[in-house]
Amino acid sequence: MVKYEEMLDAVFGQLPKEVVSSVRYEIPKVKGHIEGNKTIIINFVQICDILNRKTAHLLKYLQRELATPAKMEGNRLVLGRKISSNSINSKIEEYADNFVLCYSCKKPDTTLIKEGELMFVKCMACGAKNRVKKGI
Repeated sequence: MVKYEEMLDAVFGQLPKEVVSSVRYEIPKVKGHIEGNKTIIINFVQICDILNRKTAHLLKYLQRELATPAKMEGNRLVLGRKISSNSINSKIEEYADNFVLCYSCKKPDTTLIKEGELMFVKCMACGAKNRVKKGI
């Protein structure tokens, strides 16, 4: 009769050495260009759709964090000054950490709930409800 430990060793021996993880949630990098002294982002609406947030909310956050005026022109975002894509991408990642990802389980299946003056992130996956760390 084969011992349990021997069976475990045989099974673990068949497993691959490196496990490839597939993430179903990935924020796309901004696509755009600089036009004069303005920065144009052409995939802003797509980013908002993936984050499952309103364009106005993310727009307001970026205006405050990047200290620049901005407006929507159709499906593209026009920022009032030259800004590197790295800066914009890092601010969008910060936004996702504060307003999209669940603080408990780190899943993106959340909604924003406003109760009075306070805003909460409500997770549809684990049911957690946490106050937003950073306001707009």
